Amino acid sequence: MEVYRAFIFRLLRNYLIGSLTAIFVVGTVIMVSTLQVPHIQYVRLVVIVLISILFMLVAELITLWFQLGPIRHFFAAEHHEKAELELMYERIHRFPGQTIYRIIGPHMLGFSLPAAGFTLWMICTGWLEIPYEFVGIAAACAFLIGIMHALIEYYLAVRAVRPLLLEVRRRGKILYGVEPSLGGRVLVSMRRKFQISTALIGLFPLCLFFLATYIRLQYIDQQFAKEYTFWGVLIVILGAGFALVGSWLLIRDVRDPVTELTQEMIRIQGGDFGRRTPDLYADEFSALISGFNVMINRLEMRQERNRQLLQSYFSLLAAALDARDKYTAGHSMRVAEYSILIGRLSGMNEEQADLLYKSALLHDIGKIGIPDEVLLKDGKLSDEEFAIIRTHPVLGESILLQIEPVDAMADFLPGVRSHHERYDGKGYPDGMAGEDIPLFGRIIAVADAFDAMTSDRPYRNGMSDEKALMILEEGKGTQWDPYFAGLFIDEWRRQKHLETKSNEGIS
Repeated sequence: MEVYRAFIFRLLRNYLIGSLTAIFVVGTVIMVSTLQVPHIQYVRLVVIVLISILFMLVAELITLWFQLGPIRHFFAAEHHEKAELELMYERIHRFPGQTIYRIIGPHMLGFSLPAAGFTLWMICTGWLEIPYEFVGIAAACAFLIGIMHALIEYYLAVRAVRPLLLEVRRRGKILYGVEPSLGGRVLVSMRRKFQISTALIGLFPLCLFFLATYIRLQYIDQQFAKEYTFWGVLIVILGAGFALVGSWLLIRDVRDPVTELTQEMIRIQGGDFGRRTPDLYADEFSALISGFNVMINRLEMRQERNRQLLQSYFSLLAAALDARDKYTAGHSMRVAEYSILIGRLSGMNEEQADLLYKSALLHDIGKIGIPDEVLLKDGKLSDEEFAIIRTHPVLGESILLQIEPVDAMADFLPGVRSHHERYDGKGYPDGMAGEDIPLFGRIIAVADAFDAMTSDRPYRNGMSDEKALMILEEGKGTQWDPYFAGLFIDEWRRQKHLETKSNEGIS
């Protein structure tokens, strides 16, 4: 509650300063300097002001009590649900906007309506000798002052709520390990905020001067006052035009670099580090964009380093597996190369092709858990030994599931587990068939079979490429996916044909 009490203190301090400035300094000074009435009538006007302030305070304090109610109850409690934290974080962000409604509503009306009512009553009873139209002008002045007061209170409230927001984030971190956030949602448009603020700053003194001067001229020359009205309105309209154009130019000058940086951040979130934001500005945005580009450079360097480390990690795992058996050395790397060839022939994009390559590197990682006497046996395997070998896809999946974070290996699990499934459903470990077999599993199965057939083993020599291709062709649609097997067969024969023609040309 200490943070909340400090917030209330700042809120009341800002409110008293703003109210005193708006009512006593601006309102009273204008009233005293423009009206020419007997001293006793000045006293009566001051009494009206004081009574109206009491009405205003009552109306506004009631409204403020209801606005602060949910925030007060939140900070009085010690435990909060996660959804409650998120809701309160947004509610506190909206509080400065509620301040505007409070100032324009209960604050301004709570003062203006009693003041206008008492003034009109005193004019009717003869206690005040001022024209009725002055009440309307005073109401217009009160409206202008209220608008400026609301603007000032808004920006002061924006700063006042920041400790509350930090406290909500702190509680979220402690309770759930997550700090509440708006997640990029825009509750208040910067464009609207700047346009309204700059327009009001330009119009407020101009309109106030026009109204005060009109009252003053009524005591000097009423005929000239009427002529002044047309001229004054024209000046106010011109001033409003300049204020609106100026605010539009200002917001555009701020909006353009912000929009540009936002678009660049969206691009970077998508993983595109290939472009830098052009530095086209001579103000503080130049430093911001320069720092932004430096950040992109470092992120790109870190991403490339992480990519290299990850690639080395996969290659190391594959090499460690292949090192167990000199006869299968390089098998994982060759299967990965064949797999990525098939993937690219099928039109796979670079991101998918990279995942396929890594999956193929790890496809036999489960063999780390197979005993040497089974894995390295020279002769034919018994049924029991072959059953042990058949467990390596599941073992591989289990090994990868131990790597943290859990989702880091998620894209590689399907290919590792299913690379021994058959297209006709007679494979293992799950007996899946056709396109129910994961995409990577169907591709790696072709690559794995080709390398296994063409590689030497202790108990046999590797067969020729053409014979292996013929076996793949015979097994299309039964053991292997006909589409991917066909792509590999055609491409391999095409490359061999080009190689043969090239050799004949050299001869």
